[in-house]
Amino acid sequence: MLPTILLYILIFLYGIVIGSFLNVLICRLPKGENIAVARSHCMNCGYQLRWYDLVPLFSWLALRGKCRVCREKISVQYPLIEALNGVLYLVVFHRYGVSIESLLYCFLFSALLALSVIDFRTYEIPVGFNYFILALGLIRVVTDWRNWATYVIGFLAVSACLYLLYIVSDGRAIGGGDVKLMATCGLLIGWKMIILAFLLGCILGSVIHVIRMRVTNESHVLAMGPYLSMGVALAALYGEAFLQWYIHTLLGM
Repeated sequence: MLPTILLYILIFLYGIVIGSFLNVLICRLPKGENIAVARSHCMNCGYQLRWYDLVPLFSWLALRGKCRVCREKISVQYPLIEALNGVLYLVVFHRYGVSIESLLYCFLFSALLALSVIDFRTYEIPVGFNYFILALGLIRVVTDWRNWATYVIGFLAVSACLYLLYIVSDGRAIGGGDVKLMATCGLLIGWKMIILAFLLGCILGSVIHVIRMRVTNESHVLAMGPYLSMGVALAALYGEAFLQWYIHTLLGM
């Protein structure tokens, strides 16, 4: 029991550390800033943060969400992204245990989390995220090479149709980043799961965005990246169980 608890604590801590890096990506990539060289600083007074200001989650709590120097409020985004990434890592490891799937899906979920925030704000998915997920997909194919066809078909199952829609609508109906996202995620989770992920993403996008339009007067234009990412995450975690339930319960097979 104790070793399991310690393992989950380590997984959570690792998750919030990666979450801290995700905040760097979210803040700097849309501005074209260097993510490796430029030092972290207060966006209000320019104070260069020390190491003790950068401890994921705990520094924000210790500082009560304010800059150490100018006392300007620090966005709640920082602890939220860090904590959410840590929780996602726990959920993945609870579902898959210590396995290659856990490692790949943790990295996948981190990429989906960061690109979702960026796409929500800018309506654009930085291409680097899709390259990263593509690399994860290639690793998945190599580590499960007996089922390589499942992943290769997954690469095309949704993305080919979306690409056709992209061409016909001249990019007005779907974004190029969304097409690439479905292709690379399909390579990683396979054709069954990516089809389910796309359906879930469309349902979530429709319901949530209609609510946002009514509550906040949001425009009819929506960023699909966050909703497709939710669909991918749900399919990766619970897709197999859902399909089994659907086949046995609803179809009676």
